Amino acid sequence: MPATVTGDQPTPSGTQRGFLRVLLDRFGHLIREVGKFGVVGVVAFVVDLGLFNYAITGLGMERLLAKTFSTVVAATVAFVGNRFWTWRHRERSGMVREYSLYFFFNAVGLGIGLGCLAISHYGLGSIWPTVFKSLLADNISANLVGAVLGTLFRFWSYRRFVFVGPAAQDAPEAITKSD
Repeated sequence: MPATVTGDQPTPSGTQRGFLRVLLDRFGHLIREVGKFGVVGVVAFVVDLGLFNYAITGLGMERLLAKTFSTVVAATVAFVGNRFWTWRHRERSGMVREYSLYFFFNAVGLGIGLGCLAISHYGLGSIWPTVFKSLLADNISANLVGAVLGTLFRFWSYRRFVFVGPAAQDAPEAITKSD
């Protein structure tokens, strides 16, 4: 089959759509959500990281309490960003419901991060204290490993349970049209 002016190969049905265009049509809304979720997450991560380190070094808090404190503040920042930017096109199901579910799933995500920190600092730290009881090891376990695992869980749970399906008038084209 000859290529079109745009370089796309005609499909057997006669339509001329490139593979990338098909992917963007199908997953574009998800790509935009992941991108916005990532931007909000970076802002919340900076808040979390800064408060965690300040709470330990400036306020003298114990590590798990410092992580809990920093995560609660960062989660509030993330809730505002996700509700009013990432998933603003999704139907509202009540601020109390959304906020309650959001913080429930954040508590689970916090548990994931605290678990990583506790295993590193207290578990591995009892075996090799010079390495695993350092501020660097605490940051790696809580703010890298724990954050990645917690973020994967949070994205899935927020999208699935907190910020429910798109409002009918704002639904992306890929969802509303039938192929």
